[in-house]
This record gives sequence, structure tokens and C-alpha cells, in this order.
Amino acid sequence: MAASSAKTFQQRIHDLYEGESLRAHRFRYGLLLFDLVTIIFLILSSFLHSQGVEVADAVIGTILVLDFMARLWIARDRFKMLASPFGLVDIVVIISLLAPIVGEGLAFLRVARILRLLRSYQLLKRLRQDFRWFRRNEQISMSALNLGVFMFVMTAIVYETQHYTNPEVANYADALYFTVTALTTTGFGDIVLEGTTGRLISVVIMIFGVSLFLRLVQVMLRPDKVSYTCPDCGLMRHERDAVHCKACGRVLNIPDEGEV
Repeated sequence: MAASSAKTFQQRIHDLYEGESLRAHRFRYGLLLFDLVTIIFLILSSFLHSQGVEVADAVIGTILVLDFMARLWIARDRFKMLASPFGLVDIVVIISLLAPIVGEGLAFLRVARILRLLRSYQLLKRLRQDFRWFRRNEQISMSALNLGVFMFVMTAIVYETQHYTNPEVANYADALYFTVTALTTTGFGDIVLEGTTGRLISVVIMIFGVSLFLRLVQVMLRPDKVSYTCPDCGLMRHERDAVHCKACGRVLNIPDEGEV
């Protein structure tokens, strides 16, 4: 009887994380909102130095433990989940929140979960259903998200590696300012990262940041097209009102909303 109840409860948890019901979609939107609130808190906490921050860290860490244990419980391959990059990130974040002395400053990695959630099939499908703008601009949205995640992670790395030794980087605002100036190669010179590690971080920001920025600009400037794979030649992008594939002439049946 107990085993049957546990199996039923496990199935309910699985349906919340992997199901297609309205309740499941709301639950995943709730997870995304929680991640956003957590990120905002992590930024604001760099300006605060009070005991309340440690209490909030403990509360957030406890919630993350429950979330992590639930996902581990319903996982088909638990070892694969634990060994995956996002599984390792979650473990590091939990440690950093529940034991600041051991993992202080690593909680910024929580931002990576937003990318995982948005790339999940269920949430992407729901975003397409719920938001017309997202349907029309999915590639722009994902490119902007990738750039935003990169900027936030690099800002956090700059802050965590510099604020103890570099008086010019006192909070996230200073770190973000440096990240943006380095990414755009403006380089005003009023904030400089110290040491070899600081220079290497600057190089990473410039190389990868500029690449992601150019990718976003490329997606924004190229003609507005839809993703639809031609059954014959495999061409994946076509004009929204295309009737035939411009590569092989195959008649296409691209789903639309009857827009003029």
C-alpha cells in the first residue's frame, strides 16, 4: 500500500515537470519566475551586507534542494542527471547558498537553469502557444537570451573574482559596466581587471561576447522567415507566405494564422 502511494505521488511529480496539462505549464512558468526572482536577489545582495541576506540564501537553498531532489527522483537516468553540466551547476549553487563559506559567490550559476528551462520542449511549445510575439521572433528571443546569460555570468565572474581585491569593482553595477565596455570593445579604461586572471577574463568577454552580439544582430537584420523543413531538399527557412520551396520547387504547407 505504501509503495503504491509513493508510486502515485512520484507520477504526480513527474506530470508537473514533464506533463502537458495546464497545471504542469503553470508550474514550469512558476519555476522560471522563481529563477528570475533569485537572479534579481543575487544582484541586489551585492549592495547589501546584512544577516538577512544569509537567511534569504538559506531559504532559497532549501527550495532548490527540494526542486533538485524531485527532479532526481523522477529522472530516468539519475547518474546522467547528476553528471550533466546543469546537474553539477545546481549542486554547486545549492552548496553556495547553504554553506557560504564553502561555495561563496557561486550562486550566480543559477542563471544557467533559465537557459535549460527555456530550451526544454514543453516550455518552448507553451511559449509559442501563449505568445504570438514569441512565435514570430523565436530566434531573436533565443539569441538575445544567450547574449544576456553570457553577460550575466561574465558580470558575476568579474564581480566574484575582483570585488575583494579591486576597489574599482564594488558591486554588480561596476562589474556589469566593465562587462559591457569590454564586450563592445569600448574600453574607457576607468575600470581595469587586476592580474593575469583579470586579463584572461577580459579576453573571454571580448571574444565570446562579440561573437554572440554579432549573432544577435545577424538574426535581427536578416529577412523575416519561418522555420519549416522541406520534405524533399531539407531547406529549413522560407518566406512566411511561400507556396513552393525556392530550392527544389516542392509545394509547401507551412502552418500560419491567416495573417495578411
